[in-house]
Amino acid sequence: MSDFTPTTRTKLKRNYKRGAYDRETVYAILDAVPHCHVGYVIDGQPYVTPTLQWREGDRVYWHGSSASRMLRTVETGVPVCLTVSTLDGYVLARSAFHHSVNYRSVMIFGTAHALTGADEKEAALKVMMEQLFPGRWDALRPVTAQELKATTVVGMEIEEAAAKIRTGPPVDDEEDYGWDVWAGVLPTALTKGAPIDDPRLEDGVPVPENVTGFRRAE
Repeated sequence: MSDFTPTTRTKLKRNYKRGAYDRETVYAILDAVPHCHVGYVIDGQPYVTPTLQWREGDRVYWHGSSASRMLRTVETGVPVCLTVSTLDGYVLARSAFHHSVNYRSVMIFGTAHALTGADEKEAALKVMMEQLFPGRWDALRPVTAQELKATTVVGMEIEEAAAKIRTGPPVDDEEDYGWDVWAGVLPTALTKGAPIDDPRLEDGVPVPENVTGFRRAE
């Protein structure tokens, strides 16, 4: 599996040592962070829309209402920039100007196209559900033709990609290391809480393991 080749759009020009272009790193971040932002242009005006993404091989997908302006735009085959990021910690230094954050992020470029066939859309949506909650799809009420008609699923081949990552402690000026103030990292993480039953849940329906065992954004 070859790495992505840095381009004029993806090559890091500042803090380049934090950059990564190998598919393993890029895909690991994409798979860990379902929440993304999709950037596109309508009549010269840029827009950025938050949504959920999922990856299958060298393609990413997202979906939403067929009435969505974003989806009606990108489904026709337009250039898109999709980003994901996760905050891993606040980095507190001895100087205000050396404070930072630890993070993982990915920026990818490609051309988005809508999936047209009902079977194709349903298969892609099943992949999303099974990646989040393995085994849940087959337990659900089957999707209807009307639901599929009202849903647009967009797929995009990952043509260009770059990851940018910061880890570790603060980096201060050498003469500041003796300054009498606390410095270090305050870790942060996205965690799940205890499941909350739907008020109209039938009596005796247990919380499945694919919910209690949910783990993402690691």
